[in-house]
Amino acid sequence: MANNLATQLREGTSKSHSMAENVSFVKSFLGGVIDKESYRKLVSNLYFVYSAMEEEMEKNKDHSLIKPIYFTELNRRKSLELDLEHYYGSNWKSLIKISEATEAYVDRIKLISNEKPELLIAHAYTRYLGDLSGGQILKKIAQRAMNLSDGKGLAFYEFDQVKDEQEFKQNYKRALDSLALDDQLADNVVAEANVSFTMNMKMFQELETSFTRILIKLISNWFSSLIPSSVKNA
Repeated sequence: MANNLATQLREGTSKSHSMAENVSFVKSFLGGVIDKESYRKLVSNLYFVYSAMEEEMEKNKDHSLIKPIYFTELNRRKSLELDLEHYYGSNWKSLIKISEATEAYVDRIKLISNEKPELLIAHAYTRYLGDLSGGQILKKIAQRAMNLSDGKGLAFYEFDQVKDEQEFKQNYKRALDSLALDDQLADNVVAEANVSFTMNMKMFQELETSFTRILIKLISNWFSSLIPSSVKNA
């Protein structure tokens, strides 16, 4: 029986994790170059993903392999709703649309929930552990880049029900290691975690077009600033 699932997941997804960090959208984000339009699209995409994941986790909360890792204090849907109201206004539900890559992600979550609910472990691990691990760093980057001095629009990164994030992550990993998985099922969970990483990457890649536009605009403005006004007016 597999009893080190947390380690298997970390090691088995290391390549996918590295690839995700090298997607242009993510690299730009980590570098502090954030287009607000692209960011609010990201928030809406995440809303659809977490809504699906948390709905399916709820449906399967009594499953023997889901119950030990079913922590409602990690749920992000309500915090994303707060952020969507900030970026889109009170009528945000009528303004957001699911993207093609996000829809494929959501469909995958629903499919495995119906056919192999134990694979939801992989999607929960990929999203929630990532949120806990990098949330505060990403929050500071987004806050600075978009000048969100009042802290609004950043609820996604706030885990109000988690008192100690490091301790919680250790408890989560112990819960993963407590699951009664045989070697084949553990391999399947790791494989599904890589699928989850791939779907996240495709979701990020969709946003690159908007980032490309903003970067071209910034470069254009920079070059324009180098041209003397006498030349411009000639």
